Amino acid sequence: MSLEAAAAYAERHGLEALLVRRDGETLYERYGAGFDANKPHALYSGTKSFWGPVALAAEEDGLLALDERVGETFPAWNEGRKGGVTLRQLLQLTSGIGFGGLGSAVPSYEKALAVELKNEPGTTFTYGGIPLQVFGAVLATKLEARRLSPHEYLQARVLDRASVKVGTWRVLASGTKPLPTGAFVAAAQWANYGRFVLESPALAPCFVGSAVNPKYGLGWWLDGSGVSYASGSGGQALYLLASERTVVVKFGRSSSYKHDAFLRQLRAAA
Repeated sequence: MSLEAAAAYAERHGLEALLVRRDGETLYERYGAGFDANKPHALYSGTKSFWGPVALAAEEDGLLALDERVGETFPAWNEGRKGGVTLRQLLQLTSGIGFGGLGSAVPSYEKALAVELKNEPGTTFTYGGIPLQVFGAVLATKLEARRLSPHEYLQARVLDRASVKVGTWRVLASGTKPLPTGAFVAAAQWANYGRFVLESPALAPCFVGSAVNPKYGLGWWLDGSGVSYASGSGGQALYLLASERTVVVKFGRSSSYKHDAFLRQLRAAA
C-alpha cells in the first residue's frame, strides 16, 4: 500500500481524518485541523453500513428473515407491486422505491410506508434513504415485544460486540432516529466497527450484490477488486481490504472526492 500517496489525495479533498489499521494495529493516521481519532464525525450515508449486520443478527435471533416480504408485517404492503418487496430488497436498494429520503429529507416510518413504488421490485437499483426507513418500520414492529428501538438493538446486538460507541444521532421530528443517515462516530470507533465486520464470517451476506447491481450489497459498496466500503456524502468512507486484513477510515469535506481515485493511490506500489 502507498499510504502517503493516498493521504496526499485525501489532503487535496478536504481531509479531516485518515486512520489505517491492520489486525487492530495502527499503521498510519493523519488529521485535519480540529480533528483527532476520538472526535465524532458525521457518517452521513455511511450509517447505512450498520443495518445489514443488524438484519443478519435479527435473522439469527429469529426476529425476521431477509427474504420475507414487508407485507408479512404491514398488510397494506400485500397490495399491488408492494406485495413482492422483501427486506433484502430494501437493504440492497432494489425494492422499487424511487429516489429520496437523504440528508434532511429522511421521512418518518409512517411516511416511508406510505410511499408508492416507482419500479417493479427487484428490477432497478435506486440509491436513497426511504427503503431503510421502511426496513426500520418493520424492525421496530418486530422489536416491540422486547421494548427496544432499532437503534437500541443495533447497539446491543452489533455495536457493543464491536466495541463501538456512537457519539450522537440525529433525531427526526417524529422523535425517532433515522436509519439511512444521522450517526456521528469517531475515527477510532468506526475502525473498530470495520475490524469487527471484517473478522465476522457470519456477515458475508452483506457483501453479495444483487442481480441488478452486483456492486452493492446490504448497505455496503463492492468495488469488484476485493474492497468493500461504506460511503457517506462529502467523502466519508470505511474501507475493508479483506486480503490485507486492513481497515481504512477516511473523513473529509469535499464533493469532488472519489473512492476509486483514493483506492488507486492506496493500492499503488509504495
